[in-house]
Amino acid sequence: MKALAIDLGGTHATCAVLDDRTILAEEVVSTDGTQGLKPVLPLFAQTFRKLLQETGVATNDCAGLAFSFCGLADTRIGRVVSTNQKYDDAVGIDFTGWSKKEFGIPLRIENDARMALLGECYAGAARGFDDVVMTTLGTGIGGAAMIGGMLVRGKHAQAGCLGGHLPVLFNGRTCTCGNIGCPEAEAAGWSLPLVARDWPGYVDSALGKDEPVNFEKLFRHAEQGDLVATALRDRCLSIWAASATGLIHAYDPEIVVYGGGVMKSADIIIPFVQAYVEKHAWTPWGKVKVKAAELGNNAGLLGAIPLLLEPR
Repeated sequence: MKALAIDLGGTHATCAVLDDRTILAEEVVSTDGTQGLKPVLPLFAQTFRKLLQETGVATNDCAGLAFSFCGLADTRIGRVVSTNQKYDDAVGIDFTGWSKKEFGIPLRIENDARMALLGECYAGAARGFDDVVMTTLGTGIGGAAMIGGMLVRGKHAQAGCLGGHLPVLFNGRTCTCGNIGCPEAEAAGWSLPLVARDWPGYVDSALGKDEPVNFEKLFRHAEQGDLVATALRDRCLSIWAASATGLIHAYDPEIVVYGGGVMKSADIIIPFVQAYVEKHAWTPWGKVKVKAAELGNNAGLLGAIPLLLEPR
């Protein structure tokens, strides 16, 4: 089965031509500095025509176009529901009409974490599992859940994909979503520098002298013995693990999969979360597996095929 796929992030998008679990061709398109998403759509169309020509695939050979969006999207109506300060004009775009006009094929749009989960179930770490929770750790914290082989979506397209916004601290920091104490507000790429600057001793620490702070530097300085970096790293690990326990209680998965850029430190993160949930999660049936995602940046693209195969 062939398909077109777009995986849209905060500053760039990847356009790809797929054949089942194989990416035949792909190209990254910058969206940094653009005024919304609508001005970039012609560039997406141009990029796809180039990729189709390179691969020799005709548009009428493609089952459709799958669009992985970094916000809330309702695949049932082909619309973006909420952007949380990213591509605010996307709510008003008729993506289905755009795809029909440009390529003559149907389009399905879905939240990026759900797409990554579909990809990992189709071709990655969650193959063979029907009950899965996925968390993506990066600039933000995304989430998705699957029960009985079906994505959890809910009436308003919010269910299952707000794992990064289920609070872990009732008196924590204010999140961009308006909530207090979200995992994203406490231990995500955008919030880490804010947490670090309020940490006692940060200014004089090795981490504090290596700004701007990010997770690569945090884990590296912690490994080198910096006490502030170690304390902040352990705090992030505890927040991620507590969040995982909540997601396990909410969705009853057999496996929790972690993806995102922070997973370059998977050798530290996965054992910590596994030990924590084995101790604290209430699962009398057995132990939930905790695994690192296998597909990396390709997960959202490879989720295109199972999304397009879903019954409407």
